[in-house]
Amino acid sequence: MPRSNPPARQQPGQSKGQGHLRIIAGQWRSRRLAVPDGEGLRPTPDRVRETVFNWLAPYIEGAHVLDAFTGSGALVLEALSRGAEDAVALDSNPAAIANLKNNLELLRCPRGQILQTDALRYLQGPAKKQFDLVFLDPPFHQQLLADTCNLLEQHQWLSEQAWVYTESEAAPSTLQLPANWRLHREKKTGQVYYALWQRG
Repeated sequence: MPRSNPPARQQPGQSKGQGHLRIIAGQWRSRRLAVPDGEGLRPTPDRVRETVFNWLAPYIEGAHVLDAFTGSGALVLEALSRGAEDAVALDSNPAAIANLKNNLELLRCPRGQILQTDALRYLQGPAKKQFDLVFLDPPFHQQLLADTCNLLEQHQWLSEQAWVYTESEAAPSTLQLPANWRLHREKKTGQVYYALWQRG
């Protein structure tokens, strides 16, 4: 956000003291939505989201989506804007969950199920449905990514040729992910690796 500009007129869905995210494309293109300040709630940067959704463009329409560590909700909102059939978003942070629910209400979107829960605990249970597209951007340095991926596979949360997007502090080639996942695309920005996998 700009540091020294004079205060701007509030946009719908924004509050004082909050950041914002911008939806890049689709039904809600260019809409700006509030994001509460807090560690782990910064949206995936616009340029990265644009790259990721260019990768996913052929697979978004009609997809059933899971965002297991939703944070700001930027990825799940972008997917819904671009035509995903429905989405489940998980986070243990009550402020993140309340904000995402509010943003979906502002957008008048009934296609998102927002749950305040621990992702690993949720995925340890029997699969309630199968997902075509999964976003995984867990907190770094907590060894969460590999465990989450293995639970998705073990408990049959994924459709036959599901796509999984990961953000990690370690190179994709070093991640201990299920052996039947094929690395499709990868990119590094700063110290973060972005990767898209396909279940095979």
